[in-house]
This record gives sequence, C-alpha cells and structure tokens, in this order.
Amino acid sequence: MLIRDEKTREGAAIHALLRDSFDGPDEADLVTRLREAGDATLSLVAEDDGEIVGHVLLSPIAAAFPALALAPLAVDADRRAHGIGAALVRTAIARAEAMGWRALFVLGDPAYYRRFGFSTEQAAGFSSPYAGPHFMALPLGGDLPTTAGALRHAPAFAEL
Repeated sequence: MLIRDEKTREGAAIHALLRDSFDGPDEADLVTRLREAGDATLSLVAEDDGEIVGHVLLSPIAAAFPALALAPLAVDADRRAHGIGAALVRTAIARAEAMGWRALFVLGDPAYYRRFGFSTEQAAGFSSPYAGPHFMALPLGGDLPTTAGALRHAPAFAEL
C-alpha cells in the first residue's frame, strides 16, 4: 500500500469512495467544493494495486494561529481495520507539521482519534459550530499558541 498525494485525474474515484463510505454524497460533495474553492490544503490517498482504497483531506481553519481541519477520512469498506485509515492520519499529521501548521482539528470518534494525540480537552476552549464531545484538537510543533478563541472552517463546510 502506498500513501501519496491525490492526482488531479482521481477526483471521480475519490468521490465514489467517499460516497460509498458515508452512504451518501455529502462528504464527497464537500471535498469537491473544497477543491473548487482552493481550500484543499492536503489531499492524500491510499493506493493498493492501482486502486484508491482510502482518502483524507486537510483544509484551512481561520484561527488565531495556522490550523487545519482533518475531514473527511474514508477507507473502502472491504479494507477497514487493516491500518489504512491510521496510515493516512499519521501521514497527514506529519505532512501538516512539516508544512508549519500549528494544529489540526477533527470532528470524530474520540476512541479512534486519541491514538494519534487528538484531545477533546485541547479543543474545549474553542468556539465552533462543531464544538462538543467529538470535537478534538492536536497541537503540532509544541503547545497550542492559545487555548481559546473562535474557529471558522472553510466556507464549504457550511453547506453540510
């Protein structure tokens, strides 16, 4: 399996993977809107035998420091529980940190994302439409520059 940057011609395959993984088009359409708006900061795929079996996208969040949203993360239903999602998340974290971003935020299952260092406690001071028990933050390159403030996801999220 190979984790790599998405290629331009792979939009349809990624759209199909997301649509099937989330039982509908919402997340797939979100990725399309983020790309069209220029808000797909990092888009990674997991490729196995020439087939795209996983995808993760990072997009900018307006905050008091450089921050990104990790959303969505998807793995082909037949390939789940084989470490593909974890490999995508770990690669996305490493790439974001290398690019100089200071934090990642995610809305998801704390039992899954805690293994990568995400914390609901780190996100608790931030106001966001997604704030709550499944909203988590991961500091990159040290502590968060601030532990409170308003966060604004890319405009495409408002259409979910």
